[in-house]
Amino acid sequence: MLSNYSDCSICIPVYNEEKIISKVIEELKISLPGAEIIVVNDGSSDKSLDVVSGIKNIRTLTHDRNIGYGGSLKTAMRASTKSIVAWYDGDGQHKAKDLQKALSLLKESLVDAVIGVRDHSSDLKISRMPGKFLIKIIAHLVVRHRVPDINSGLRCFKKDVITKYLHLLPNGFSASSTSTIVMMKRGYRIGYVSISTVKRTGTSSVKILKDGVKTIKLIIRMLILFDAFNFFTILSLIQIIPATIYGIHIALMVKLGFPTLAAVVVISGLLTFFIGIVSDQISQIRIEKFEQW
Repeated sequence: MLSNYSDCSICIPVYNEEKIISKVIEELKISLPGAEIIVVNDGSSDKSLDVVSGIKNIRTLTHDRNIGYGGSLKTAMRASTKSIVAWYDGDGQHKAKDLQKALSLLKESLVDAVIGVRDHSSDLKISRMPGKFLIKIIAHLVVRHRVPDINSGLRCFKKDVITKYLHLLPNGFSASSTSTIVMMKRGYRIGYVSISTVKRTGTSSVKILKDGVKTIKLIIRMLILFDAFNFFTILSLIQIIPATIYGIHIALMVKLGFPTLAAVVVISGLLTFFIGIVSDQISQIRIEKFEQW
């Protein structure tokens, strides 16, 4: 393992983690000497801010209101002064030794990002498994490649790489999934390390119904942002093919001419296809906005 981490910034989003955040930070300070630790208090309603404010040799940033997991990470990364940025959850589920492994791989191999892959023993609520499985399947279709762990909260990046895409990262929990896909779609080299997580301290802020809606939104967002052309092409074919078959049947077999309803649906499908072309171009402009080749 590395003995000095002075070129690394550890970004920790905190929302109502007063019971565990001190222990998380102290473990990181011992295990990763020299690292810049940036804690973003995301509008906590408990005493999290008081706790982190009393810890020496860390940087504390505060949101006046709760913005979200991704928003906190973006705040921390913008404030970072190091060449490597790491994401680390503040709820006590990660282990500092796993972050050590990820940083070692990033610095010792030719990769641009390293993602922690959780093992089967890691704590995961059954109620969240269907949504995570569906997101993983969609991610596979979007990137045309197997994604070992799309939304692990432990990961690290070369700062000059990830900061090009901060404008694409949502403020919510889907920042992890989005960062994984954008790295893969843009052809960056990604390394993986096996990690294990433990049961988080406190009550999860994720609710089944709310999480389900977020999952649907994330899937649609991923498809439109990273695979708009194929997404709209499929939607257009779903309209055009049945309508054309129906219209030809009526026109040739019933001898009533091509029906108006079928014509309207075919035109709708064609408009959907052209919307896909425009959306694809807009998505590419967004993705390439801060890239310099």
